[in-house]
Amino acid sequence: MKPSVSGARKKLIAAAKRLRREVDSISFAEPVTHVYNPLRYAWKAHELYLSRINDEGVRVLLLGMNPGPWGMAQTGVPFGEVSAVRDWIGIDVPVKTPPNMHPKRPVLGFESQRSEVSGRRLWGLFQERYAHPDEFFSDNFIANYCPLVFMEESARNRTPDKLPAGERELLDAACQRHLARVFQVLRPEIVVGVGAYAEKCLERTMEKTGYEAQLARILHPSPASPAANRDWAGTATKQFKDAGIW
Repeated sequence: MKPSVSGARKKLIAAAKRLRREVDSISFAEPVTHVYNPLRYAWKAHELYLSRINDEGVRVLLLGMNPGPWGMAQTGVPFGEVSAVRDWIGIDVPVKTPPNMHPKRPVLGFESQRSEVSGRRLWGLFQERYAHPDEFFSDNFIANYCPLVFMEESARNRTPDKLPAGERELLDAACQRHLARVFQVLRPEIVVGVGAYAEKCLERTMEKTGYEAQLARILHPSPASPAANRDWAGTATKQFKDAGIW
């Protein structure tokens, strides 16, 4: 682990509050009709998640794109499959509802019965690897580049890379500033993009800030990916080993 100063939890909680304010100030036009910010309505859960960070920093930082409607949108935790967050990480607190909630994408918090497949796969792999979540958090942390969920009128998910250029640039600026702060506080030796988009975000932020770390990528666990539906856990395990993480 690179030299770091203690107090990572407090600093990243403050950084998340700043990111929350910055992204709330951005307006998004159609076809986006609904925007969820779990850093606002699921803040208590997210704050508890940030409190699990090793206060001295981590060796490995994993980065996802943005919340899924049945994961972080419900629990406030990146890739936050309800059962993984509640039963393994140990977070189970009331979650409020976002303003202008889409009727087809209700936020039920830890009462949600829907499964976030990507989160079930990712956290499930770590549950198999680490006997206790403290072992995972002592050396690793998972974050998302963008904290917002975007939906169209039909409830179709719209990813940040599909936003109009003007909106995307404003959002990227806020998210990149936050990621740079995460680098500064956690001092990871290895940064891992969960999928190609997140890898590019890591690469751009390192280039802009001059931060040096080993850059790696694992296959995104999304069920929309045919490759991920063919032994994702085996593929990701090999990628972690090839990167020298495991």
